[in-house]
Order: sequence, then C-alpha cells, then structure tokens
Amino acid sequence: MQSIQSNALEPTKSDLEGLPFARRAARLVPVYGLPLLTLGLIAVFSLILPQTFPTMLNLRAILGEKSVIAMLSLAAMIPMMTGRIDLTVGYGIVIWHILAISLQTLYGFDWVTTVIVVLLLGCLLGLINGLLVEVAQIDSFIATLGTGTVIYALALWHTEGRQIIGMLPNAFTAIYTIKLLGLPIAAFYVLGMAVVLWIVADYLPIGRYFYAIGANPRAAALNGISTRRYVIGAFVASGFIGAFAGIVLAAKLRIGQASVGLEFLLPALVGAFLGSTTIKPGRVNVWGTLCGVVILAVGISGIQQLGGAFYIEPLFNGATLLIAIGIAGYAQRKRTSVRHARQPAAMPEQTPAITKD
Repeated sequence: MQSIQSNALEPTKSDLEGLPFARRAARLVPVYGLPLLTLGLIAVFSLILPQTFPTMLNLRAILGEKSVIAMLSLAAMIPMMTGRIDLTVGYGIVIWHILAISLQTLYGFDWVTTVIVVLLLGCLLGLINGLLVEVAQIDSFIATLGTGTVIYALALWHTEGRQIIGMLPNAFTAIYTIKLLGLPIAAFYVLGMAVVLWIVADYLPIGRYFYAIGANPRAAALNGISTRRYVIGAFVASGFIGAFAGIVLAAKLRIGQASVGLEFLLPALVGAFLGSTTIKPGRVNVWGTLCGVVILAVGISGIQQLGGAFYIEPLFNGATLLIAIGIAGYAQRKRTSVRHARQPAAMPEQTPAITKD
C-alpha cells in the first residue's frame, strides 16, 4: 500500500553539538544543498546571460509559466505525506481546464458558478481516489493511474478531439492576468497555498497525523489515528488544489484541449520528490517542494536561453526525477542506519534458573 514512506532526516541541535566544522557542514548539506544549488544556478546563468536571464521579464515569465506546476506539486505533496501518491494531478488538470471553459462557453454557466462546480468536482475526484485506496485497498499508484486514465478519456470524449473556444468574461481571465507588485497573481496563489500547507503540516495536529501515517500506518492506527479518514482527506485536498490549478490554466490559455495538461504530470512529481531531498531530507515538505520546482524552472529557462533543443525540458525533468528518487531513497536508508546506530545494544537474554522442589 505504501508508494513512498515519510521519514525526516534533518539533524537536530543535539546531533550537531560537539562536531567539527567540516562534519557539521556535511550533515547540513542534505538540508540546504538544493537551495544553495538553486542560488548557484541563478548566479551562473546570470553571468553567462546577463542581457536576458537576470531580468524582470524573465522572472515574470518563469513565475507565470511554472505557477501551475508549482500548484500541482503542492497537490501531489499532500498524499505523499501519508505515504501515497496521486497521479491524477496530471490527468485531472486536463479535464478541469476544459470544463472551466466549456461550462461557460457551451452551457451558459456564469464564471463564479463554473469555478465552484470545478472545485467541487475536484474534491469528488479526490474522494473517489481515497475510497479506492483505503476502502477498496488498491495501491495508490494503480488506483490514481486508473482514475486518471478514465478522466482523460472523458476529456477526449467531451472535446471530440477538438478545441473548446469561446468568449470568456474578463473577470474570469483576470484570475491569471492580474499583476500584483508587478508579478503574476498566480505566483501569489502558490505562495498563499504554501503558507497554509506549511502551517498545517508543521504546526497543526493534522500535519503530524499525516506524517505519522506515512512513516508507519500501523503504528499510527495503534495510537488512535484514523488512518482511513486522514488519507481520504489528503486525496480530497489534493483534488481541490488540482482543480484550482486547472481553473488558473483555463484563465491563462482561454482555450480547452485534451492535448494540454499531461505534460505537467512529470515536472509536478519531480518537484514533490525533489522536495523530499531538502529542508527536511527524507520527508516531503512544502518549502522543499517549492525549491524543487524553482530549480527545475531555473535550469530549464537557462538551458533554453543557451539554445538548448526542444527535447531538453523532458530530458531534464526525467533525469532530475531519477536523481530525486535516488537521493530520497538514500536519505531514508541513512535515516534507518542512524536510528539503528542510536539504539543501545540489546542485553543478552538470561536463561532463567531452574530449581527443584
């Protein structure tokens, strides 16, 4: 049932006390290595491409283009906290952005009702995924792959392979086109989601329950945590954020087509998996996830500006995903070895003395 596990590896103050500087730095590299690498890439590309890379225009382009992927990464992160994976973040956005347009252009819904309907349908999809995983006991990878394929087929059936085009109200397109402090409003959606999820994950009981379920669901259940309810809730939250990302994509593209959306699945998962290798190595976390998305955005933007071929982006995403999973697996094995090293040696069992009456 566990597609991934959730175990933190970040060193505590007691772990760092008394260590020489070199060993202390080595212990902190897994925590802050990815953010430092991101800053290094930004510096390198800024030196190589001083006319195009370190510009406000490029910053706006990166924030605008990658905001949807960032939201999908945050959506995928929530089930990962409980040790599950949700592939419908990539499939769902296909039908959500199509519905957000077709409900207005073909069926006469106003934009507010459209947004509410799409969000509710996103929650419904998450509920179905949660029931399949927890009630039907289907592995989360298989369950979400199946439901994702079904809704993708529904998107193809609904569009008949054609584009959905029509006049959209300015109030709806403003969901994406508005600028705040000179930056795309979508970037602030991501920031708002990140802050909320960070508070929930790190400071509220529900976040601790999610991580406990991801680390050891049986132990969590024995401690009175309703694993079924929280896992289903994680999928519902993921579906809600995925549906919102589809609405933002619809406001951005203004056309609906089934060929758009699937390309977001891989970078969204890469961002979430990369997030488990930094800030809190071995455990998916909000700021690590955003850092993973940023390093993907910076790397791809810089490579493309250097004249990289059209296939560089999927190649970069795929290679980074393999590296991220490898690092995450190493972090979990390291965590296990550290735990075993800290456990005191077991006392040899003593054979009870046998006395005769």
